[in-house]
Amino acid sequence: MTRRRAVEPGVCGVTAAIGVIDGKWKTVLLWLLESGPRRPGEMRRQLPGLTEKVLTQTLREMREDGLVHREVHDTLPLKTVYSLTGFGRDLCEALAPLSDWGHRLLDNRAEDRPAS
Repeated sequence: MTRRRAVEPGVCGVTAAIGVIDGKWKTVLLWLLESGPRRPGEMRRQLPGLTEKVLTQTLREMREDGLVHREVHDTLPLKTVYSLTGFGRDLCEALAPLSDWGHRLLDNRAEDRPAS
């Protein structure tokens, strides 16, 4: 499902929510920003494999969805800082039970694996 279709009227709420967090990096960026504001370079260093282009595009989408706030400080060089909005913090709270469930799933799978 595309991001555009996920926010059309009449779409299931879960589908709309998944459309907002869909992608490889969004949930990880939410998790990083949950602990406080971050500069883009700091986020890239903490997430090996995340390119500047993908980070910029992902943060732009998250801003459009009202999850993150972008603040540019008028200094030389320019300093940009991203933080969660109240709506973004609400999403993190909503995802917490899903995260707990995911950890239980991983624990169950680890228990089911034969010992090496």
